[in-house]
Amino acid sequence: MKKLAMLITLFTLLILALGISGVYIYFTSPMGNNKTTEIEVKKGDTFSTIGTKLKEKGMIRSLAFYKIYLKTKKNISLQTGTYEINDKMSLGEIVDTFTKEPNGKPITVTFKEGKNMRSVIEVITSHTTIKETEILTLLQNKEYLNNLINKYWFISNEILDPNIYYSLEGYLYPDTYQFDKNTTIEQIFSKMLDNLEWKLKEYKEIIQKGSYTFHQILTIASMAELEAKTIEDRCGVAGVFYNRLANKMSLGSDVTTYYGAKVDMGERDLYKSELNAANAYNTRNMNMVGKLPIGPICNPDITSIKASLNPTKTNNLYFVADKNGKVYFTKTNKEHEQMIQKLKSEGLWYTY
Repeated sequence: MKKLAMLITLFTLLILALGISGVYIYFTSPMGNNKTTEIEVKKGDTFSTIGTKLKEKGMIRSLAFYKIYLKTKKNISLQTGTYEINDKMSLGEIVDTFTKEPNGKPITVTFKEGKNMRSVIEVITSHTTIKETEILTLLQNKEYLNNLINKYWFISNEILDPNIYYSLEGYLYPDTYQFDKNTTIEQIFSKMLDNLEWKLKEYKEIIQKGSYTFHQILTIASMAELEAKTIEDRCGVAGVFYNRLANKMSLGSDVTTYYGAKVDMGERDLYKSELNAANAYNTRNMNMVGKLPIGPICNPDITSIKASLNPTKTNNLYFVADKNGKVYFTKTNKEHEQMIQKLKSEGLWYTY
């Protein structure tokens, strides 16, 4: 009987050991979907916070097991930088990757709010080995754009309109990023779009239930970004745009006319032919009465997007800014003209 009991005990322990071994092998094995992502380790991050990122990106099977696994590792140190992680890597390989310096020192790149795609391209080409032609080609790549439409809830077929100058104008969130010197344009765009998705997280339901598409909201936000400096004025400007659309009026926005002419504000005065040009952006042209531009005209900050989602509720149909950037709102064209004369008489009228 004692021998039988010992055999049963040994058998049970063997089964238990095999079970534990199987669990260990499963949770440390690669996910195996051939998916690659970038994980940025910033100052102040820990292996625990990185684990959360890995789980969100689908790189590990279990956050709890990841933390248990870390307890078996002794004297490991987390290195800052940007790492490329593939889900063909085992848990051990992933953890070991973060203990080594990333390949090449990452470069810091800042994209300023209110800048258009021409500026974005200039920033990218001046900091990386990526060529302008490569960026422009990708922006016209229908397969690439359709993949983005399928991936991000806030991107729709509207970006495929042939009248749009740059398909992702407005969608590349302005911020400071870290990239590898040899990064690809796809990786740069992915990081900027991921950032926008994060910024929009709390507004997703409001956007999806609204009467305007996000593309239209982003278009208004980009106009408000350039027309006004403060969040209060941007809310007021957005309110005027919505009022004019509701009244089937021309938006008459100078910033759209400049964008349509591919001239930056302050670069020079526009020619008469450019002021009257019939294109899908120029809201001063009579063909654009009651219409928004075909798409965004710059990459707006989240404050401008919030302004376009929460415009000031008034009966104002006009606004004008003085040379200091302060915006004045009026209800009628007569009041608008009087305000312009007042600003001129007070030396507040903007001149080039």
